Amino acid sequence: MKSVFIAFDQAFQERIVEVLDRNNCRGFTRFEQVQGRGSKTGEPHYGSHAWPSMCSAIITMVEDEKVDNLLDALHALDVETEMLGLRAFVWNIEKCI
Repeated sequence: MKSVFIAFDQAFQERIVEVLDRNNCRGFTRFEQVQGRGSKTGEPHYGSHAWPSMCSAIITMVEDEKVDNLLDALHALDVETEMLGLRAFVWNIEKCI
């Protein structure tokens, strides 16, 4: 089992959920308003007067065999609209109840 953490501009929200649906990743938790900035390029997302946009994040637990397809679909979405700054990170899950 893996955990996939996805950080993205709020404009991506519906498309991220569509990617999860297409990859049979039903369960997730969404954090509606998170702040941050990319490590390489892109503008900060602080929700302030100077930097008004905001990010969201989703964390989902998926079976190991689904991870690569999910990441490939997310990467394709990121390449399509690079400036929106989608990032995904994968962690091992040791236990789940």
